[in-house]
Amino acid sequence: MQTIILETQIAAPPERCFLLSLNIDLHMAGSGERAIGGVTHGIIGPGQTVTWQGRHFGMSIAHQSLIARYERPHHFQDVMVKGMFRSFAHDHFFEQKEDGGTRMRDELRFSAPLGLLGGIAERLVLRRYLTRFLRERNGMIRRTAEDRDLAWQLYLKDS
Repeated sequence: MQTIILETQIAAPPERCFLLSLNIDLHMAGSGERAIGGVTHGIIGPGQTVTWQGRHFGMSIAHQSLIARYERPHHFQDVMVKGMFRSFAHDHFFEQKEDGGTRMRDELRFSAPLGLLGGIAERLVLRRYLTRFLRERNGMIRRTAEDRDLAWQLYLKDS
């Protein structure tokens, strides 16, 4: 099992960052993935699922996630229900900073199938790939949350 921990500083309040992190449309806009099942637009909530489909490693892969924990606006956890991993749990934490901004912290724990071969893939390929994917996603959330033209309001209009 591998664990990836990332911190992203965002000059926006935790509530905004929390909701943007749960927005299906924002995720689709920047990831190249499509929501094909469960909640497919807007903000996903506690106990709800989304099935993502995207091209990774040259293959079309589906991944179904459940929002298993939800403590607005401080923490939520998505866990894989169906997908290519043996296990996959992603905790998202949002801490208010003294300047009014947010410290967003991701803790992603995953393990690959296929025993020893999966363990090698985790260390040599998947860890780096998922770290880059999270950094790109977090950069998109940061840019949207900090947008001076208030584009973030489009993603939160129904919250």
